[in-house]
Amino acid sequence: MNISIAEARRARIAVFGYFFLAGFVMGLWASGLPSLNDRLDLGPARLGTVLLLISGGALVSMLATGPLVDRWSSRTVCWFSGPVSALVLLGPAVAPGFLELAILAVVFGLGLGVTEVAMNAHSVEVERAYGRPVISAFHGTWSLGGAAGGALTALVLRAGLDAQMLLVVAAVVVPFLYVPLARLLLPAAPEQPAGDAATGRRAGAGLKWGLIALLGLAAFAGHLAEGAAVDWAALHARWILDTDPAAAPLAYTIFAVAMTTIRLLGDPIRARLGSVRTIQLAGLLATLGYVLVLAAPLAGEPLRVACAWAGWALAGVGLATVVPVIFSAVGASGGPVGRALAMVTAFGYSGLLVGPAVLGYVAEASSLPVALIIPAVLSAVVALTGAPAIRVLTTRPTAPVPSDVTA
Repeated sequence: MNISIAEARRARIAVFGYFFLAGFVMGLWASGLPSLNDRLDLGPARLGTVLLLISGGALVSMLATGPLVDRWSSRTVCWFSGPVSALVLLGPAVAPGFLELAILAVVFGLGLGVTEVAMNAHSVEVERAYGRPVISAFHGTWSLGGAAGGALTALVLRAGLDAQMLLVVAAVVVPFLYVPLARLLLPAAPEQPAGDAATGRRAGAGLKWGLIALLGLAAFAGHLAEGAAVDWAALHARWILDTDPAAAPLAYTIFAVAMTTIRLLGDPIRARLGSVRTIQLAGLLATLGYVLVLAAPLAGEPLRVACAWAGWALAGVGLATVVPVIFSAVGASGGPVGRALAMVTAFGYSGLLVGPAVLGYVAEASSLPVALIIPAVLSAVVALTGAPAIRVLTTRPTAPVPSDVTA
């Protein structure tokens, strides 16, 4: 299938829009949780159950979406998954009680998981069409969307308006924003003749279960290390470094800014270094970042906070490129990517799901610094498991993707 420059550029704009809107919906949901908690009087345990149900629904739909993408194309799945993933936000927004919220949370998670796999699969196809790295910036745009959702919620609350109404309006309006973007996606690939299909299978035959497991482990490790920073950076600053309460959140802010910046700029970096060296450097920097965080209490009073901030910044820089590089490597295998990408995505999402809880249990049993040794070790695992698999996938021959895109 020949893809013109104009088609590839339009599709890239569309995928940017998909990632931004997906992040925006998540930002609205996350920043609206305190208001939801107050409205339904949930408490930590029931709120945690709701979040677990969302994650469980997302994991199930991720695994189910892979075969759908391979059968119907990522374009087709994106067409319905984007609007639906925003529309199902309406359920939790209007739930009158905990039982209804629990059921609707699963539905919300199912919608999130389908969109996650579909839009990432299409991002791989766009990168194939371009013939150079473009995936990292998409993930940076997701972060910007989340920040926009959080900022809008803060403005609404500051104005004395209802956060629930904001969620309802978003659930109704955002699905319509997906429609013009969906029209710009790459056309679905036509049915392959038998001979071409056999060639495609041979080209993609290198993506064995062993490679999927290595990539999945790297994704799991990277996501857990990222989740550790999201959930524990500010608490580490407050509990371990005795930082002022107003300054403690800056630890996470530094991590988030570093990660978003590198994701937006990461494609030229990978184009220059190559995928293998990029993920090796990612694991090294993230490990070094966690080492600085763990060493911060040993530094003198004027330096310990700065040492921790430098560590979180390095961790953000390193972890920023892990997911884009892994997803790109799946695309480099050639042929349909839906099933493999769904498996790798589910592995990674599991890291975000179980990581905060595991670290909490370890911190309760020993201390938070001991718990943070886990993401430090897993940051090294990113390089140790990801690099060998990516080296295989990026050096083996793949079926060509004809295209006249050169810019």
